[in-house]
Amino acid sequence: MKKSFAVLLGISLLLVAAGCGNKSTESNGSSSASGSETQKVVIGSMGSDAQIWRHIADSQAAKDAKLDIQVKDINGGIETNNATRDGDVDVNAFQSWAYLVSYNKESKADLKAIATTYLEPMGIYSQKFKSIDEVTDGAVVALADNPANTARGLKLLEASGLIKLKADFNDALGTVNDITSNPKHLKFELIDDKTGPRVIQDVGLVLIGNTIALEGGLNVLKDSLFHEEISQSTKNNINVLVTTSDKENDKGLQKLAALYHNEDTQKYIKDEFGGTKVEVKEPVSYLQGQSSK
Repeated sequence: MKKSFAVLLGISLLLVAAGCGNKSTESNGSSSASGSETQKVVIGSMGSDAQIWRHIADSQAAKDAKLDIQVKDINGGIETNNATRDGDVDVNAFQSWAYLVSYNKESKADLKAIATTYLEPMGIYSQKFKSIDEVTDGAVVALADNPANTARGLKLLEASGLIKLKADFNDALGTVNDITSNPKHLKFELIDDKTGPRVIQDVGLVLIGNTIALEGGLNVLKDSLFHEEISQSTKNNINVLVTTSDKENDKGLQKLAALYHNEDTQKYIKDEFGGTKVEVKEPVSYLQGQSSK
């Protein structure tokens, strides 16, 4: 009996020890217990932006930050924002501040910008004219068929001297109906953003965002007739990282801005994209009208 009792006691002690070991293992895998767990972050993006985030995901800096970054390619801005809103991705990287404002208003959503990244200049392109001064009367101008980029294109046309807009022009939702002066009687056509490089030969002028221009083999600094510069008038066009309101203070997502702006990432961007993504490190409050300076 004593021998049997001793065997049973030994088995019981082994089971208890095993249970404690499992509990210890589970605890070590929890960031709340040890702070050592790698956090998975899914980023929705497209085109050259997705390429940049894949570079960041593979970097030593991401590993040091204990982030497992996974990049999900999504075709289209609305679709990418919808995926963020619905929780299919944690954060997205593709859009300007004006595009975000427009999306939230049109979709009655509440997505939040958590960091700035860069200004990617929009350009005016043409195969028919070699300068803005050469644009002829009645030329057809192709603009992106979404509110933010339509308004952005019109602002660029005004900056080039081709048109004038209302004094209270809405930078996120303005339309061709807000043109107050059109001395060259330009005609406007709305097109799908992604078709910009393909329609150059069919119209007088086409306005193309730089991500799409790059995909079409165009460098905005070299190939456009006129392009945006960083200024107060273009701050609505600064790109941002975007997430949902319940995640905007997530510590893991907050680390993404530092990863984007680190030296290695910026060198990669400069080498890969010919200087067409101009770094911006302003706080989000700057875009909301509260200058950080």
